[in-house]
Amino acid sequence: MIVILLQAQNVSREFSGEQLFSQITFDIQEQDRIGLVGRNGAGKTTLLKMLIGQTQPDEGQIITKKGLSIGYLAQNQGLNTDNTIWNELLTVFSEVIALEQEIHKLEAQLGDPKIIANPEKFKSLSNLYDQKQQTFKAKNGFGYQAEIRGVLNGFSFGKEFYDRSVNSLSGGQKTKLALAKLLLEQHDLLVLDEPTNHLDMDTLAWLEKYIKSYDGALLIVSHDRYFLDHVVTRVLDLDQQTLFSYTGNYSDYIDKKAARLKSEWKTYEKQQTKIDKLQDFVNKNIVRASTTKRAQSRRKQLEKMTVLERPNSDDAEMHFHFAAKHPSGNVVLTVKDAAIGYEADHVLSAPINIDLTKHHVLGIVGPNGVGKSTLLKSILGLIPFLSGTQKLGTGVEIGYYDQEQHNLDDRKTVLNELWDEHPLVPEKDIRSLLGSFLFSGDDVSKLVKNLSGGERARLLLTKLTMQADNFLILDEPTNHLDIDSREVLENALNEFDGTVLFVSHDRYFINRVATEILEISPNGSQLFLGDYDYYVAKKEALNTKTDSNDGASKAESNATSKKQTYQASKDAQKAQRKLQREIEKLEKQLDTLSEAEAQIQTKMAEPQNFNDHLKLEELQTNLDKTQAQITQTENEWTSKSEQLESQN
Repeated sequence: MIVILLQAQNVSREFSGEQLFSQITFDIQEQDRIGLVGRNGAGKTTLLKMLIGQTQPDEGQIITKKGLSIGYLAQNQGLNTDNTIWNELLTVFSEVIALEQEIHKLEAQLGDPKIIANPEKFKSLSNLYDQKQQTFKAKNGFGYQAEIRGVLNGFSFGKEFYDRSVNSLSGGQKTKLALAKLLLEQHDLLVLDEPTNHLDMDTLAWLEKYIKSYDGALLIVSHDRYFLDHVVTRVLDLDQQTLFSYTGNYSDYIDKKAARLKSEWKTYEKQQTKIDKLQDFVNKNIVRASTTKRAQSRRKQLEKMTVLERPNSDDAEMHFHFAAKHPSGNVVLTVKDAAIGYEADHVLSAPINIDLTKHHVLGIVGPNGVGKSTLLKSILGLIPFLSGTQKLGTGVEIGYYDQEQHNLDDRKTVLNELWDEHPLVPEKDIRSLLGSFLFSGDDVSKLVKNLSGGERARLLLTKLTMQADNFLILDEPTNHLDIDSREVLENALNEFDGTVLFVSHDRYFINRVATEILEISPNGSQLFLGDYDYYVAKKEALNTKTDSNDGASKAESNATSKKQTYQASKDAQKAQRKLQREIEKLEKQLDTLSEAEAQIQTKMAEPQNFNDHLKLEELQTNLDKTQAQITQTENEWTSKSEQLESQN
């Protein structure tokens, strides 16, 4: 049965006198995985705030299922608390913890001779105890701490973070912790606005897997197209002040939107051709007596016709290409046994080796803090290599995109930022180029310091196209760009007749542009000859292999490696099966002990034992012993369950 959690009916919103969107209708069902996309300024965040009840629509209504629990993560939203990280996440399970305390109190009461001496009271408390035990188990009372540890580990918060104050974290870390807390809260509907900000690739991969098994529904706004591709099964596109719904992931949405626009254009052009023919007939025949009736009939046809609007996607997008003035030689860049860092005693990565040839696009990936941007700056000569050598090829001319946007002058206007470097280029040509990057009219007179992050990114790209270099070095070029602009950049790089070296966290961008991947780690560099999907698949394959014995032949090495991998896998499976058997054994012991506990308590409540103090004392001793065994067995069960979870 389909259960609708939330429904938007004919929702509209204006902003500063302009229509953001109009008459939007859609619903969110249980288990939905929805991506909300649209250009910057289309009203995505505004719509999200309506859905969660922070604001109300100008027209229409939002209807929610009774008792619906919604969790919301806003852009750059973090926690603000003096709690430790561990205690902050414990608040999610406050009901379970309170229930645990109630159970302990009941255990103490059930062991009280006065209660034992009152059969009705004892039976009532026993029933209550059983109910609370069942509820405790259903709410994962034995495993909630393991759940907290699992999520913290997924977000790269190791044990060393547990006792740190939340307020001591950076803004990005607070946002990660806020997302971790939301996931643990298990809301019916999770609304996430840019949840992948501040996450490295390993954390993103973990989050994708976790979210796929999330029990509730998801509504996600994200510029991370790779994330959307791997998580969502429906896409809502806020476009042209209305909402279009597409089934499938992000790639499906791109294909289906293109097909829809193509079909709309075909229908529109067909109608325009018909209108032109009718109008032409009217113009030629309206004044002729012999044909005037037919012309009038055609005119009525035109008047009754519902004229289709010209198909269009949302506002203008960038359109440009990179072109090199001069070709480079075949060898573009060679880096040999290099070490990068800022101090000789603090090497970030070594040894790094690069052999980049003409027309190749090399994407650099690696964990945060390993020195990816530092490597680019060392290649550019901005930071010296700590050791090793590098050499540029013949005729290589470098264009650099700096993610920190330092190579823009805040004191200049947009127009002068380009014209001062190219004074011989006519102003109309520079204005025309700026127009292709969405700087038109008075935009070119803006001071650089007053530009948004997205506008500064577009201005940097404009400068790169004017330089016409044959080797582009790009540091996080998709930061601050909306999805449409990212796709235009991808197309421009794919058509570029030069060479590209770039650093990016945008996995979709890497997948579309890179011809090879260089992974850098503290232990140096490793080359993968393919796109990002190939890199991920190869890494997974490599991670299942063990190191071969030194000095063995290649064939022997491969055989040994396979054997070791098989043996390691076999041993791991054996260990898991052993743990599983031990857990099952402990569960049976818990059932047996709980049954024994209930039997002892029943005997203590029997009338013939009321006045038999020796018998009661014996039973109380047995009860204490049994309850101690239950506590010990529960602790062993929790420990082994956590071990099994960590191995999966």
